[in-house]
Amino acid sequence: MANPEAPDSTPQVPKTTRWEYLGVGCFSTFVGFAGGGMIAVLIAKIVGALARCRSDAETGAPCNWYAYMVFGMIIGTIVVPIVSIWFFRRGRARAANSRG
Repeated sequence: MANPEAPDSTPQVPKTTRWEYLGVGCFSTFVGFAGGGMIAVLIAKIVGALARCRSDAETGAPCNWYAYMVFGMIIGTIVVPIVSIWFFRRGRARAANSRG
């Protein structure tokens, strides 16, 4: 018969607070802002090459790169935190379900 006073050997998942979600969301907002802009400029470079738009001779910047960058930053700022928090919540839910 098992000892009722012995500690349970299953790992305990700590309770998630709003501060953890805020931290994940804030960090991923900055990552999405920068990453979305860089990916959008790469897309602008590809679209410019396909459209045979001459890039800037001095810097090599693609045509209309600024508009691509702004939209990429906006999309990255919205999408990356949503996906990050979704994965964070899903991982916590799986850990909670697997222990009990």
